Amino acid sequence: MAKRLGEVGLEDLYRAGGSTISIKEATHMYQAIAASKASDPDPRRVWKEVVSRKVLKPWHPHHLHQLVYYSVYANWDVSINGPPLYWFPSLDESKITNLGRIMEIHGPKLLGTSYKDPIESFSLFQKFSVQHPETYWSIVLEELSIVFHSSPSCILDNSKKLEPSGAWLPGAVLNVAECCLLPSTHPTKEDNSCALVWREEGRDDLDVNRMTLKELREQVMVVANAVDATFSKGDAIAIDMPMTVSAVVIYLGIILAGCVAVSIADSFAAKEIATRLRVSNAKAIFTQDFILRGGRKFSLYSRVVEADPFKAIVLPVSGNSVGIELRKQDVSWKEFLSIANQRPRSNHYSPVYRPIDSTINILFSSGTTGEPKAIPWTQLSPIRCSADGWAHNDIRAGDVYCWPTNLGWVMGPVVLFTCFLNGATLALYHGSPSGRGFGKFIQDAGVTVLGTVPSLVKTWKSSNCLEGLDWTKIKCFATTGEASNADDDLWLSSKSYYKPVLECCGGTELSSAYIQGSLLQPQAFGTFSTAAMTAGFVILDEHGHPYPDDKACVGEVGLLPLYLGATNRLLNADHEKVYFEGMPMHNGMVKNIQTTNDHGAP
Repeated sequence: MAKRLGEVGLEDLYRAGGSTISIKEATHMYQAIAASKASDPDPRRVWKEVVSRKVLKPWHPHHLHQLVYYSVYANWDVSINGPPLYWFPSLDESKITNLGRIMEIHGPKLLGTSYKDPIESFSLFQKFSVQHPETYWSIVLEELSIVFHSSPSCILDNSKKLEPSGAWLPGAVLNVAECCLLPSTHPTKEDNSCALVWREEGRDDLDVNRMTLKELREQVMVVANAVDATFSKGDAIAIDMPMTVSAVVIYLGIILAGCVAVSIADSFAAKEIATRLRVSNAKAIFTQDFILRGGRKFSLYSRVVEADPFKAIVLPVSGNSVGIELRKQDVSWKEFLSIANQRPRSNHYSPVYRPIDSTINILFSSGTTGEPKAIPWTQLSPIRCSADGWAHNDIRAGDVYCWPTNLGWVMGPVVLFTCFLNGATLALYHGSPSGRGFGKFIQDAGVTVLGTVPSLVKTWKSSNCLEGLDWTKIKCFATTGEASNADDDLWLSSKSYYKPVLECCGGTELSSAYIQGSLLQPQAFGTFSTAAMTAGFVILDEHGHPYPDDKACVGEVGLLPLYLGATNRLLNADHEKVYFEGMPMHNGMVKNIQTTNDHGAP
């Protein structure tokens, strides 16, 4: 059992600090904590004061952080007070967040006298966004780098009762890859803006690599030219490789050329690859000869060949030439790009514009309970996920966003579109994220938003591989995929002077998370604080009846299906049967309630 704060003495602090603090520093810490408690004994206020004074440093031993945090909350009754809070939004800072800024502009008009400020009125504004999604999306679309070739006739056409998620932005025509690549004034994206920052594993002492928006656009257009010359519009083309700069270029090039990217994780066995190629009817696959992890080389091409794709375009893991003999029908990356070079302007391409509900990407569920569900993403999907990143993680121009993942998992496309449609820089580490090399990359790249999975955090913590690194540029963390451990998140948050670790849970079918954390609300470790903007849900009892919103309960989550970005079909299953059959009506307003238990694991 943790000591109460009043029982923690100077000697306790000094011993817990080990060699990182002197007796003078321990005395200052003791006095600061005592002063915090004297000014207001409420544990939440005491902890808030300790954090604001930066009494605890990122380089202090975790045992010292534990001692202070757990002693502050030693008498805290979770059953009465809820989970203990560790992060509190500042009113001044809340007003300059993306969401807080538009709340300050539009809140008084939309909410009337009920509007107070972004913190006090957040829950009210979230409910407003559920009840009036057209109004919310008309505001947020102006904040994203979305350019329509033909404008939508309206935000939402809900007259088509056969589409439970609604017909969003009907009549709109665009190419969302082009939206990622064009400069814009709002958000601020210039040709010389840094679009990508990356580093190869094992080159930790070298400067990070950077690519401007113009350079990215030109590389994507070279790939689009080669795709256009090789395939037909609408063809499905798979990607099975680590999420490298080349993978990002290929993904955008496929979409720019009017084809469909098929996402396959590079960890899959040949049988799993073959299933995804068959279900998607992929005409070809981009892959690598090998994968490098922790200094070891693993064959990827051989697994892909075993899956028997029609055609493979093979990139070398290093150098300019592939290190393996290819099948007769396969080509190297160098050969593939040479097709584009036969055109007069290989780095210029006129995008293929398509209706907003056209498929751009086929992703898959995990397949743990049977054949993986093939989930088509439309051009609405990037709008949804980038808007959630804008609202909940405050992603904006100037941010550097890193989330170690893969294009085969939903977080790959999510982080890609969130960066490029918000004017942020995408940070990629070409190697394993579990060691010190990745941690140093986060430091050297100046990452401001870092996405994780709990098992990865546990690995960093147990190995102590981040010792001596500076992660204080990080303004918030995000986590998904698994249940979080509060003590691991205490350790993680402490690395950036207790910045928030925002939980998110959603699904590939939703293009986003339906329940999240928010920078406009206090945060507790390992917990969600709000439904996502425009996301409505209820918690159902064992009879399928919803609990009252203000009642603590345990049950099944049912999502209200009016949801921009939610898929309305599956390629290999009955969408209605999978997601809606047997679900109850809710208030007579919607046909059914949709449930999901997919955490969108990276």
